[in-house]
Amino acid sequence: MKVEIWSDFACPFCYIGKTYYERALEQFPHREQIVTQYKSFELDPNESQKRPTIESLAEKYGTSVQQAKEMTSGVASRAKEAGLTFNFEHMMTINSLDAHRIVHYAETVGKSKELVEALFYAYFTENKDLSDRQVLISIAESVQLQVTEVLEDEQKYKAQVRADEFEAQQLGVRGVPFFVVDRKYAISGAQPVSVFVDTLNKAWSERSSGLQHVEADGDDSCGPDGCKV
Repeated sequence: MKVEIWSDFACPFCYIGKTYYERALEQFPHREQIVTQYKSFELDPNESQKRPTIESLAEKYGTSVQQAKEMTSGVASRAKEAGLTFNFEHMMTINSLDAHRIVHYAETVGKSKELVEALFYAYFTENKDLSDRQVLISIAESVQLQVTEVLEDEQKYKAQVRADEFEAQQLGVRGVPFFVVDRKYAISGAQPVSVFVDTLNKAWSERSSGLQHVEADGDDSCGPDGCKV
């Protein structure tokens, strides 16, 4: 059974949601038969400036920097509940296209899970610049991957990234994280572990084709569970 996850490395709830999903897998009796596929979704594909994330959030949502700090403080608390450490104070905005490209490469050699975790940790905990190709090369090497050749070719795996994003549009996905389980059930946002466990069990017991349940609202915001475009 396949679980597809649309996410972006600049999305804090994507890291939280992935963590809860992985904990749910630990409780799922058929976890060895689950194939997890990471799908690309860029929250801000046009991002090119290097600026503090808090300032960017304040501008995006029309709030003060202090209000943005309070918002990120709440998200950091959510992360702590999931056993993660988020350091928003020194976090900078990124363009995540190259990070998504190397994840597609990692999938071809069976290393996508390790690389995705390393990228999220590098950005949210270590505040590394994921738009810097030397940084990406170093992160990839930490999970025994060589990605220099991929990054040097601007077109490698770019089509796969765009295909994922087009597919998300076809499904009506406006926010991430977004999980599609067995092409039948969908989970939108960083939901509790129990939601993932229940959905995995339900999908397993009702194995059939056809996506029947998709939830993705059109709210242009970063709410308590997920981030929207």
